[in-house]
Amino acid sequence: MLDFDKLKKIIDENNSFLLTTHVNPDADAIGSVMSINYILQKLGKTVYMINHSHTPDYLRFMDREGIIRKFDKDRDEKLFKEIDVIVLVDISQIYRTVSMAEYIRNSGKTIIAVDHHQDSEQTLNHLFVGTDYCATGEIIYDFIQSTKIVEMDYEIAFQLYTAIMTDTGSFRFERTTPRTHRISANLLEFGIDPKKIYEEHYEKGSLGKIRLLGRALDSIKLNETKQVSYMIIFQNDLKETGCKEEDVEGYVNYTLSVDGVKAGILFLELRNGFKVSYRTRESIPANKIAAEFSGGGHINAAGTRLYDKKMEDFIDVMISTSQKYIDQYSGK
Repeated sequence: MLDFDKLKKIIDENNSFLLTTHVNPDADAIGSVMSINYILQKLGKTVYMINHSHTPDYLRFMDREGIIRKFDKDRDEKLFKEIDVIVLVDISQIYRTVSMAEYIRNSGKTIIAVDHHQDSEQTLNHLFVGTDYCATGEIIYDFIQSTKIVEMDYEIAFQLYTAIMTDTGSFRFERTTPRTHRISANLLEFGIDPKKIYEEHYEKGSLGKIRLLGRALDSIKLNETKQVSYMIIFQNDLKETGCKEEDVEGYVNYTLSVDGVKAGILFLELRNGFKVSYRTRESIPANKIAAEFSGGGHINAAGTRLYDKKMEDFIDVMISTSQKYIDQYSGK
């Protein structure tokens, strides 16, 4: 059980907070940031929400007023010296804030992390990390229920339900438990429309995004054992379809649709390096595969991002590394 009373004490004893999350945030990240913001606002605290990345278009429905800001050095640098507490949400590694990392490390402020991923940075002042949770949103739900710090309402419930629903893959991933469904049912009691949330997150996108998916699917290949499936998206694919990096969210899941595949990989070329997403079946540790290339994540979902590197120099070795872990962990 996480020490929620300690987290409440930190909130009670401080007045201003800067909330941030990882590069290219997903719905769990945005929903968790937004829900903590609502908690702090109810308590009369001063809150700033600033991320390295802008909020992806497909998540704008979670922040319709655009109150989460994209980091701007000239405007925001002074805040790191003025606020009381920095809260890392859905991450527990400072480097994943990218352009903000230097300012966070040098702030001299209390830094806490609320997260459900593995491999936390132990230098942080306070870690509220539960790797058994299905989503960071689930941690925040327990925090509210345990401490009664504020009354749950529609706005908080909306963010937490969206965070939990999406980070469990619509309640199908391994850490989806009976309790996860009970929590979700409780959140739905506040009048949330699950159909609308699903449509907003999964079923709205540009024509270009659909065309990009077609290219990604067409690129899928298998390694020699036919146990590793991988897709490759180049910068040219993004340009020709009018898409952005955020538009590939969820594409990697298609790599596991091939019969017999135990590990799927998405290679995405960036302007300055490349990004890799891993998905695995059974006990094959995607997080350990990613860790071999300075990444991390969960047992069956992980990734890494390498700057100033050429993607083509790493494709073969990343595929062979995935096969190594399949050979080691299959049947365990």
